[in-house]
Amino acid sequence: MTQPDTAPTAPSKSFQVDALPVRIYARASEMAQDAAKLARNYLQEVLARQGSATVILATGNSQIEFLHALIALGGVEWSRITCFHMDEYLGIPADHGASFQRYMRERVASCVSPRQFHYLSGDAWLPLDECERYAGLLAAQPIDLCCLGIGENGHLAFNDPPVANFNDPHKVKLVKLDVASRQQQVNEGHFPNLEAVPQYAFTLTIPQLCSAKRMFCIAPEKRKAKAVKAALAGPIDAACPASFLRRQPQATLFLDVDSASLL
Repeated sequence: MTQPDTAPTAPSKSFQVDALPVRIYARASEMAQDAAKLARNYLQEVLARQGSATVILATGNSQIEFLHALIALGGVEWSRITCFHMDEYLGIPADHGASFQRYMRERVASCVSPRQFHYLSGDAWLPLDECERYAGLLAAQPIDLCCLGIGENGHLAFNDPPVANFNDPHKVKLVKLDVASRQQQVNEGHFPNLEAVPQYAFTLTIPQLCSAKRMFCIAPEKRKAKAVKAALAGPIDAACPASFLRRQPQATLFLDVDSASLL
């Protein structure tokens, strides 16, 4: 059911670190609702101004409540929106339980029927060609909104510290996953053990993510607290890829009290 309230909820605390606005909420549910309202209002403005929109969405447990809230709010003409997701494991089919394509089909595409949803094919026979194909789709139009999270090791998409490049010449690349990133997938319940997690994945690069006109970074939960502290209080460095958000005035970081607990 569409909820009529379009006014965002006031965060319990807000401040700015370099170019990055930060909003902290007492509860993760309040954070998700506020981010969803702000995203909905922005998409309405974009659609009214230019008739269509292009959005990049993130997967992961931290995004579920936000995506549910955004869809439940209603008021967005998804039939005029083209969607992308930002990463996918190499070697798994679209129906695999941990497939990000499946995540997006079940949680977004089947609920709102966007004009198009472009998916990375994890089981592509020619992975480098798949990178080129997806990069071409991304290059076909400007990106209006990127909704993303922060990994426990500070990654953005699958740009883990060993492979993150703030000046990456690529839009999409194939990367080897950091052990910490793979272990996070086990801890979240997507794989039974570390050996079951693929060692390689496709990812949109940091410059591609940051090319979006607006960025909403949703990062709740205590397990993200160390990465959030490194991103906001440490150097802007590939050792914590999320620190690059501090150079993105078009971005907003949404935290709950747990993820902000070390600040």
